[in-house]
Amino acid sequence: MRIDRWLFGVRLFKTRSSATEAVSGGKVHLNGERVRPSHGIKLGDTVTFTRSAVVFECVVAAVPLRRGPASEAAQCYDETVASKARREAFAARMKVAAGLTPRPADRPNKHDRRLLRRLRGRN
Repeated sequence: MRIDRWLFGVRLFKTRSSATEAVSGGKVHLNGERVRPSHGIKLGDTVTFTRSAVVFECVVAAVPLRRGPASEAAQCYDETVASKARREAFAARMKVAAGLTPRPADRPNKHDRRLLRRLRGRN
């Protein structure tokens, strides 16, 4: 299976085109190397990419036949221990930062909410 289809099928990217753009842009690495979107993926390969300012690393455990529910998709990869620790540390830092952020007097409008999401790394 192609790497861009696998990333889309296991729900690591919202659309197949965004997965293809990430792979062709050099943001996704397979076994530590840049690959093209058409590169094949097999069991045991390590996939690494940046997800909301945190490096996400997983090992391919299965190849899905279709883009199914999230519960099935999560069984197709195993996140590494280091990646899980980085993600949890980032979440803890963001929680502390959110608590220390001063509250504005009025609610943010649509433009302000987008800026806040971008600032927090949630796109």
